[in-house]
Amino acid sequence: MTATHATGSRPWRAWLGNAATLLALLAIAFALLPLHDDAWWPSSPRPRHWWLAAASLAAYLGFCGWCLLRGRSRGAPAIDDGARLPWLVAHASQTGFAAELAAHTADSLKAAGARVALRPLSAVDADLLARTDRALFVASTTGEGDPPDPALAFVRDTMARAADLSGLRYAILALGDREYEHFCGFGHQLDHWLRQGHATALFDLTEVDNGDPGALRHWQHHLGLAAGAPALADWTPPRYERWTLSARTLLNPGSVGGPAFHLALQPPPGASPSWQAGDIAEIGPRNAAAVVDALLAARGLDGAASVEFLSQPMPLREALARAQLADLAPADTRGPQALVDALQPLPHREYSIASLPGDGTLQLLVRQMQRPDGTPGIGSGWLCLHAAPGDGVDLRIRANPNFHPPADDRPMLLVGNGTGIAGLRALLKAREAAGHRRNWLLFGERQRTRDAFFHDDIECWRRDGTLERIDLVYSRDGGDHRYVQDALRAATPALRAWIADGACLYVCGSLEGMAPGVDAVLREALGDDTVDRLRDDGRYRRDVY
Repeated sequence: MTATHATGSRPWRAWLGNAATLLALLAIAFALLPLHDDAWWPSSPRPRHWWLAAASLAAYLGFCGWCLLRGRSRGAPAIDDGARLPWLVAHASQTGFAAELAAHTADSLKAAGARVALRPLSAVDADLLARTDRALFVASTTGEGDPPDPALAFVRDTMARAADLSGLRYAILALGDREYEHFCGFGHQLDHWLRQGHATALFDLTEVDNGDPGALRHWQHHLGLAAGAPALADWTPPRYERWTLSARTLLNPGSVGGPAFHLALQPPPGASPSWQAGDIAEIGPRNAAAVVDALLAARGLDGAASVEFLSQPMPLREALARAQLADLAPADTRGPQALVDALQPLPHREYSIASLPGDGTLQLLVRQMQRPDGTPGIGSGWLCLHAAPGDGVDLRIRANPNFHPPADDRPMLLVGNGTGIAGLRALLKAREAAGHRRNWLLFGERQRTRDAFFHDDIECWRRDGTLERIDLVYSRDGGDHRYVQDALRAATPALRAWIADGACLYVCGSLEGMAPGVDAVLREALGDDTVDRLRDDGRYRRDVY
């Protein structure tokens, strides 16, 4: 029998069902096989034992019926009236974990005001996908890259044929186990089939190793952005450590783009954190102290009052600093604990790490963002405006193995724009440390005089040979090429030569504009089959947002 490795942690209903089955069988056995006090052999059952057995069986059947109805209420397809679907969430689950995550995904979309259909993949076909605007797939993998049993009909009847899915935008949450060779194999098969049908990815496939909560938060982060609701609460908040903001420097004063800050953070005392180039910093943002103080004053509350928030005791001021306050009514008169009980924590924010542990600090490049109402963004507002050097910052490092640099000295082509240079900087630092010198950087921003992020590093790498080739593009300066993808198209002969020499391609930066533009140029220059093979072989990797 093929081993299953799709789920990570088995969902609670599976454990409860196994326990109920065992208890029911034991109860029936003891009811029907009562022992004499003086004999080791069972006597014939008495009438009361029959009643006990019947009651045990009825209770067990009732439990099974409850599970079935609950599953149907959460996962069964609604009546299909043939109308176009704005959102579809489909799951392919072997033991129920993917179905649970799909239900959480659908609930998050509903909380954002979206109209969502939740279905098992067995109830999905190409016709339905063709009239769906956005589809989210939660796909587990069994054995050595196989689809789960409930998805076999979809694979046989739908994926076996080409389909025109050019109107579909999609994303995939792929569940698997890295101990197996074909990690998240079915999720990648599904991704390949959707791309072959010309569907467009909302964001890159998210791999989950054994239920890794960091990867699941990454999915939630992109889910909120795709749904236009970046304030969606995390399903499970990260367990942060308290780092210290040691320095913050504005890198582009006077830029026509938003201000971008270089931040340095020190780890907690006595800690020796480790990360690799390509990894991500999850930040727990906070509300400005002035906002919290104004709220306390308006309600006549003591900020030092003890409350429990996120299952932890803390002062009321601390809880309010970490909570979403936008939905509080001005005339709310609840007491401290009742007030906190009504609040959701602020969602985490993700940033590419721009340094290596040997640099002594964890460094970020953060652009200050504004929400539609003109107020600062949740994460960038905290890091760029509200936190002061010396303040504590809640931080968790998340491994991002899909963006780690290659271990060997193969050529490396690094493409990015804006704050995406942060992730590329860490990769180049790792390449320099390893002595791998065949690197080509293509980077784009707005103005050379304002937005030449990490210019000194780049020049140093040019001089010492770490960078064999550099193409810098500034869209507002009126040069030959306006965007990174334009410079890449102009360098098509060199691109083909580097790929023929075994180069890998890493892209970091904007999901809108830059990343699809670069992908389009790659397909023009190399062909769809080559680009898809590069992705499948791990030679084309992206960290885009």
